[in-house]
Amino acid sequence: MFELPLAVPIALLLLALFAAGVTALRIRSLPDLPLEPSEAPASVCLCIPARNEAAELGPALDSWLAQDLPGLHIVVVDDGSTDATPQILAERTPRHPGRLTVIRNDALPAGWLGKNHALHLATATPQARSADGLLFVDADVRADDPALVRRALAMLEADPAEVLALVPAVDTAGFWERLILPFGATAFLWMVPPSRVASPKSRIACGIGAFTLIRREAYDALGGHAAAPLEPVDDMMLARRAKAAGFRNRVACGGPGLHLRMYPGLGAFVRGLRKNAVGWPGTVGMALPGAALLVALFASPLVLAFGGHPGWGLGLWLLVPAFVGSAHQRLSRRPMDLAWALWPLIGLPLAAGLLWALADRRRGRSVRLRPRRG
Repeated sequence: MFELPLAVPIALLLLALFAAGVTALRIRSLPDLPLEPSEAPASVCLCIPARNEAAELGPALDSWLAQDLPGLHIVVVDDGSTDATPQILAERTPRHPGRLTVIRNDALPAGWLGKNHALHLATATPQARSADGLLFVDADVRADDPALVRRALAMLEADPAEVLALVPAVDTAGFWERLILPFGATAFLWMVPPSRVASPKSRIACGIGAFTLIRREAYDALGGHAAAPLEPVDDMMLARRAKAAGFRNRVACGGPGLHLRMYPGLGAFVRGLRKNAVGWPGTVGMALPGAALLVALFASPLVLAFGGHPGWGLGLWLLVPAFVGSAHQRLSRRPMDLAWALWPLIGLPLAAGLLWALADRRRGRSVRLRPRRG
């Protein structure tokens, strides 16, 4: 047994209280979509890249096909899938003539990541070229609210912008998903303050793979995906490029009507963190100290308990799930989860993802969640 100086638990508790305060501010500043959808005529081309997405594509695509915007056209790029993705698309195409277009692509040109190239192909279709807006959505995202796109358009009418991102609710099934992903959503709100996204004086921008709507003229002015073909975090960096060019950016809550199962299991989460760490500027350079700091912070209740301050450790252990739960409930409208009591375990997979990204960067390897997708 060892005893830590009293300054250590005081500092940790103050840090947790600060995090709780920041979380509360972020939650209050995240707007909801208007309840009343837009009635104005608008044309939107929904672009979906899909490679080996058979597990989620069918229900997700059906939800978008059920959107009640008459001017919505959907372009799905089947990027060389080897599972049942082509069959799922073939079943739906004849049932939705004039609304659903499927492109099969089997070649990835040099100098492109697969997802970026797929979206580039989608935006080059006649339906996309004539649309007022382009909507980029990953193939596993569902829109249970049939008026979701029209409500997003209503927000742009009330608060004009060229880029709108919606934060989805995250479905959690297994233990690690239930434990980790609410913390991930909270961290996202910390890093992407909605009020600063909306401020033209701030460089902070927001694009989200689950829903990023951009006006066609803004997309063309930026050079589209062709201007950054090797960008692994394409959605966020598209928004950054747009804001740097003087375009307006907004972010709002899309859940629970907009939702997805982000990472099916611990391995998928670590791989996803690895990909985003490589794409986020400066993250890889801080991987080693960041991994050590994450493990230490998440283990802090145990460190305090064994360091002669069990009461402080208990307080910290109870406080963190409280503010993380408030963020999770704001985004998903779902109840608290007893799995959050084991939150000190999260530091280990977070550190693993950062260190894996560092190893990839040092070996000069690119990062892919699926072959060719990017």
